[in-house]
Amino acid sequence: MLDSYDLPTVRERLARHPHGPLEAETEGRMAAVAAILRDGHDGEDAEILLIRRAERARDPWSGHMAFPGGRRESVDRTIVDTAIRETREEVGLDLAAHGTVLHRLPNRAATARGKITDLTVAAFVFELPRAETTLTSNGEVAEAIWTPLGPLARGETVTTFEYVHEDTVLTFPGYRVGERVVWGLTWRMLQALFTVLHA
Repeated sequence: MLDSYDLPTVRERLARHPHGPLEAETEGRMAAVAAILRDGHDGEDAEILLIRRAERARDPWSGHMAFPGGRRESVDRTIVDTAIRETREEVGLDLAAHGTVLHRLPNRAATARGKITDLTVAAFVFELPRAETTLTSNGEVAEAIWTPLGPLARGETVTTFEYVHEDTVLTFPGYRVGERVVWGLTWRMLQALFTVLHA
């Protein structure tokens, strides 16, 4: 556990651990997300951006807490470009102009409605100057929230989430963020980030 989760400390800890090539991809369908960090107020904990996906009947992750991101499209030169484009489209942040990639987390297989899919998700940790973090959500995002990283990393907001799948109630680990719960793939990505920070 760290004494502080301010941005300089997080940046330094991530720099200690090499990651795979930013452009490396896998075969098959891919998506990418951006875990975006900014300075906290007056040197306090860095803040991380979370979104709540809009409620959509055909979206298996409808209403979930997540990072900005989405599926790779033909216009994306690399998979990190997917994370950059999707972030700009969903919340209006220009990571190409103002962001710095700090780390690439391990790829994860997406799970939808209780089943592992053939979609692989790449996750990139970005740093963004606080002055460049004004949000403009589109129709795919119900809300976007900056929340301190420290309480999550220290386990202060640990909770569980109950998910009903085919008449069975499944209980998953999660983090409480206000009245919301981060669970599933985003929880696993946060766990991967904290593993690097605490190594």
